Amino acid sequence: MAETTKVKGPASYFPSIEKTYAKPIAHRIDILQNAGPLKHMEFVNFLKVQHQVGHGHANGLVAAFLARK
Repeated sequence: MAETTKVKGPASYFPSIEKTYAKPIAHRIDILQNAGPLKHMEFVNFLKVQHQVGHGHANGLVAAFLARK
């Protein structure tokens, strides 16, 4: 029987984020890419205020986004 690898870290939020906000993760990453040069919490607050994303989900998205750079 094959073992399923459990997703850890910020990506573990992705299924919940997509279900809650009905948009793919790529959509949120594009938003962050176009937001300009911000610090982690500035990105989080941007998503919370401008895009009505909850704090935990915003934090996970930003952490994954910044880890890609």
